[in-house]
Amino acid sequence: MFIFDAHLDLSMNAMEWNRDLTWPVEEIRKSEQGLTDKPDRGNNTVSLDAMRKGNIGLCMATQIARYVHKTNPLPGWNSAQQAWAHTQGQLAWYKSMEDLGEMVQITNGTQLEAHLELWKSDQEKKPIGYLMSLEGADSIIDISYLQKSFDQGLRAIGPAHYGPGTYAHGTNSSGGIGVKGRELLKEIQRLGLILDVTHLCDLSFWETMVNYDGPLWASHNNCRTLVDHHRQFTDEQLKEIIARKGVVGVVLDAWMMVPNWERGVSTPTSAGVSLEKMLDNIDHICQLAGNTDHVGIGSDLDGGFGNEQGPADLDTIADLQKVPDLLKNRGYSQQDVENIMNGNFIHFLKRNLSQ
Repeated sequence: MFIFDAHLDLSMNAMEWNRDLTWPVEEIRKSEQGLTDKPDRGNNTVSLDAMRKGNIGLCMATQIARYVHKTNPLPGWNSAQQAWAHTQGQLAWYKSMEDLGEMVQITNGTQLEAHLELWKSDQEKKPIGYLMSLEGADSIIDISYLQKSFDQGLRAIGPAHYGPGTYAHGTNSSGGIGVKGRELLKEIQRLGLILDVTHLCDLSFWETMVNYDGPLWASHNNCRTLVDHHRQFTDEQLKEIIARKGVVGVVLDAWMMVPNWERGVSTPTSAGVSLEKMLDNIDHICQLAGNTDHVGIGSDLDGGFGNEQGPADLDTIADLQKVPDLLKNRGYSQQDVENIMNGNFIHFLKRNLSQ
């Protein structure tokens, strides 16, 4: 089945982890044996080859570069200008993948339809389609830079990532969106960008709901009812996204799938992390919505973790192809499965991308 993944940090893996994503996963793992500079060395799950094997032909691919103020202990760039420059390097990587025929950027509805038709064909090696998303807006030096990013193909943006940001407060912080955040939301709406509410802390989330009425989704977010941490969304937040015709992408990072995960101690097997936990989140969102129209896949695979911190029954991203049968085993119809695996996010894009 064709799969849409709403959140993959492809350029981060290429530019910061120094992974050549044109290689098979096994070759990347072999090249990283003995390396200890990153927590998931030798355990990656994503490559363009693995995406093709898993029929994951379309994704939201991120740019990400955190700007941190002097008092912020999080890792990141010391100026917004440096963060912006880093996102430009990430963009250059995507463009080089296009030059190789490995990827193709989607910026409008016409291109989206053409790409979907291509993936129905019997062409042997198809390019991975990507829409560009900015995870955390700290690299937007001032509001004028959002227009620059839009002109480069940016189509979705999350105002915050981890910690306090320039435009909103993210995970592990608390605070509102402020004047700059409201200005950003106004420009997002003017440009017709998709607002990604993932990572917004509770206060920033609800202030955003007051100040924004354009298209929104949560690209990679699970349910606080199932894992009680503020990185997850409450039922009230999920209902708000549903009421605004948004979609929630469920995520495969183990600590967001099971409670009491201990980094570096727990293992997927010992903690009982499996794709069934992903389905628990899907089920919960469907119950809140009363239908299957507001949930999809936002795996976040290799978003700073590998198969050491993912489902035990997933070796590479290609194993997302196990999910349709698991859904059918829970009583989901063929149409429900198609909604979840690709349709909900694709229909959202068709409604909200310009032609």
